[in-house]
Amino acid sequence: MKKLNASLAGLILVAFLFAGSFSQSSQVFAQDNGVVTVQSKMSFDKTVDQLKQMVAKNGMMVLAEINHGKILSMTGLSVNALAVFVGNPQIGKQLFSAAPGAGVGVPIRLNIFEGADGKTYVNYVKPSVILSSFGNEEVNKVAQMLDQKVGMLTGMLAK
Repeated sequence: MKKLNASLAGLILVAFLFAGSFSQSSQVFAQDNGVVTVQSKMSFDKTVDQLKQMVAKNGMMVLAEINHGKILSMTGLSVNALAVFVGNPQIGKQLFSAAPGAGVGVPIRLNIFEGADGKTYVNYVKPSVILSSFGNEEVNKVAQMLDQKVGMLTGMLAK
């Protein structure tokens, strides 16, 4: 089972890396599916550090991390990739009060990775896309605010 999970995680990461390798000329772009990718101006490690600092300074917190690079090293793949889950308990309270199933969309997952081109990227799915299926006005309002907040945070990495 562990080998299957590691293989599945590897396939998912390779798909993200492959998709990220087709970056456009702009440093920030969104796809029709709600995925936003930002090219960082910094190295992988500096991007991770800077993102964590910006999250803390902007009323959010890092709630969990998954080190894809470390996990995938078990398969022989060497990549710089980290998923950071960010949120705010008060915002979570608003969402869960309006729709108890909102945990499918929060905390927000930010994926930091080094592309095949050697550049560092951060991507995420817009909270409004993930949470829109609840059809709840309060959830949609909070999700739009989260779109703006995460867009601002990740956009600062590209400047």
